[in-house]
Amino acid sequence: MAQLRIALAQVNSTVGDLDGNADKIVDWVRRAAGANAHLVAFPEMMLTGYPVEDLALRASFVEASQRALDRLARRLADEGLGDVPVVTGHLDRRPVGLVRSGQPAGAPLNAAAWLHGGKVLARSAKHHLPNYGVFDEYRIFVRGDRLPVVRVHGVDVATAVCEDLWQDGGPVSVTSASGAGLLLAINASPYERDKDDARLDLCARRAREAGCALAYVNMVGGQDELVFDGDSVIVGADGSLLARAPQFVEHLLIADLALPAATTSARPDRTPVDALDGTTITIDRHVLSTATLPAYPVEPQTIAEPLDDLAEVYAALVLGTRDYVRKNGFRSVVLGLSGGIDSALVATIASDAIGPENVHAILLPSRHSSEGSVVDAEDLVKRQGVNSRIVPIAGMVEAFEEQLDLHGLAAENLQARIRANIWMGLSNEHGHLVLTGGNKSELATGYSTLYGDSAGGFAPIKDVFKLTVWDLARWRNAQAGVDLPFLHPFADEPIPEAVIKKEPSAELRPGQRDVDSLPEYTALDPVLTDYVERDMGRDALVSAGHDPALVDRVIRMVDIAEYKRRQYPPGPKITPKNFGRDRRLPITNRWRER
Repeated sequence: MAQLRIALAQVNSTVGDLDGNADKIVDWVRRAAGANAHLVAFPEMMLTGYPVEDLALRASFVEASQRALDRLARRLADEGLGDVPVVTGHLDRRPVGLVRSGQPAGAPLNAAAWLHGGKVLARSAKHHLPNYGVFDEYRIFVRGDRLPVVRVHGVDVATAVCEDLWQDGGPVSVTSASGAGLLLAINASPYERDKDDARLDLCARRAREAGCALAYVNMVGGQDELVFDGDSVIVGADGSLLARAPQFVEHLLIADLALPAATTSARPDRTPVDALDGTTITIDRHVLSTATLPAYPVEPQTIAEPLDDLAEVYAALVLGTRDYVRKNGFRSVVLGLSGGIDSALVATIASDAIGPENVHAILLPSRHSSEGSVVDAEDLVKRQGVNSRIVPIAGMVEAFEEQLDLHGLAAENLQARIRANIWMGLSNEHGHLVLTGGNKSELATGYSTLYGDSAGGFAPIKDVFKLTVWDLARWRNAQAGVDLPFLHPFADEPIPEAVIKKEPSAELRPGQRDVDSLPEYTALDPVLTDYVERDMGRDALVSAGHDPALVDRVIRMVDIAEYKRRQYPPGPKITPKNFGRDRRLPITNRWRER
């Protein structure tokens, strides 16, 4: 067996920041070289950030990515790092002569490149283009048809890109035929609950099929509504877990692997092979070094313990919020703090994400606000040390009422819209990003005011059902004094217990309660999960055990609220189907479940 020390750079890139991403690659290659790594791998589309969406169709951006890749290869050599093989994702395109009509403009490629000695040694591209959920890569990319196999210190290393692991056929299916000793997969696989176990099982299965070890490097960070959790892994040829990186943080996972030495001819060549999906994949062989390394002392392998369910959900919300704030050039946030559970959790996420000193909470009591709500909001401010300001709105409401004859729901919504005007005004004046406090249960049922509590720039709990909001609040309080990298070190519970125990209410009229307008959340959320996330129709919902009258009520509320959801700010995706890129329904739609 031959030895190889590989480094998986689980890092956070920014879409469009070609120079900044290149700087990060150089920095982490330097760290890997300092650890005597023989090969360094970065995530999918690392150089451009991911997902680039329709930027891939813009020729100027594709050309900028190509130039940045060449500059990066030269820079690594100029800075004394040219002897370390580097694999990174980038945006490329097919040569002009291979462009065909009916393909995406310019034939862009979701590409991977090997860099060595100041040059681009090998190029390939993702074969399987995902076209489901949040992905629409078939619309913007053309697929690749190569499996690069590069000999490094006597070991043949094959490379694949993300979805090529998830789908049968394509490059991964010919890895065994290539004789590779290691399959390296570069990924930008977004987080959703329970996906880490599915990924690990997938990697183990593909390693056994390929008959070789598999190294899986994943992106970390937030990009609009997507959160990438890292959780990079290395498994042996038998599928056993050899190394694992922590979730939701940048990390250099270094592992010493014992791998089979190459037995095929040590010369570059290209061999077409029929893949399991009926396509032809070219095994593209390159040689860097044929001699295996002398035996050297190995370092202990790192296997990070995965976070529990609520911890990883909370970490995703914090990372998604932090990166949206920082990558879009904001330094601070503002939000309305009502004394209720939703705004309390959003304020806490914001404090953990960017520090309480950068959070501005606005208390906006009206004549319908209970004394307890104001007291609870002030208690949270003291516990967390966020900036706060009280702006009573009763006089403003009265001024509107003098000019407008509003009643019932219109009068209630007026209060929410006045509050939104206040925090939007403070946002404009001071440059804060407005955080919206609505949860997934409210968003699903339309239980929010358009241009009122739905106004803002980012919605941290948009994909969190109400029952999970309470679970997360309790979980966060239980972590007071616990040292976790995504938590601010609050000594005491950051959320007052009274807020968690309080019956939810919008407090827009005397004695108002959520259950006046909505079913109990214990009944509502399970129906929403099945209808929204599992796309179950009425009959299937009833067959699953949900009350028929409740099903009819919930379906109607969800279906008529599509126009509200379409105007809602983005927020981090944590479930298999969020309101955003995952779920695309027409606003004008007469279809109703019966």
